[in-house]
Amino acid sequence: MGYVFKYGDNVDTDVIIPARYLNTSEPAELAKHCMEDIDTGFSGAVKTGDFIVADKNFGCGSSREHAPIAIKASGVKCVIASSFARIFFRNCINIGLPIMECPEAAASIQTGDDIDVDFDTGMITNHTKGETYQSQPLPEFLQNLIAQDGLVNYTRSKLSE
Repeated sequence: MGYVFKYGDNVDTDVIIPARYLNTSEPAELAKHCMEDIDTGFSGAVKTGDFIVADKNFGCGSSREHAPIAIKASGVKCVIASSFARIFFRNCINIGLPIMECPEAAASIQTGDDIDVDFDTGMITNHTKGETYQSQPLPEFLQNLIAQDGLVNYTRSKLSE
């Protein structure tokens, strides 16, 4: 179970990690500045296992991988949204950050709710409200990429077989 940080529509990559911090690709440094232009308290409050929930088109804007890296390095367990920008979606998979699309969950879940997810079934449970929401689980091959902590590690493991 984890705490929810809730955001609205069209949260772009420039808000997730402002361009002024792109002079590094060090995950821990990026995490210090994650979401600071939309939520100044995020980096100081987020804990390992927490969640980001957002409305439509999360991760729009530039295609920088720094945005999902910053979120993952912050300790976020999963990002749940009504929809994701296509390139952001793929960047999340490539670096091993779990994401789930579920408009019903995004509409109901609020900041401070305590939720959990079952990645195998796609079930999202809101313990605060006593509700469940059904998301489409990621296909097994994408779950394998995430379990291997991203595409690079997945590829390394396949090459060493």
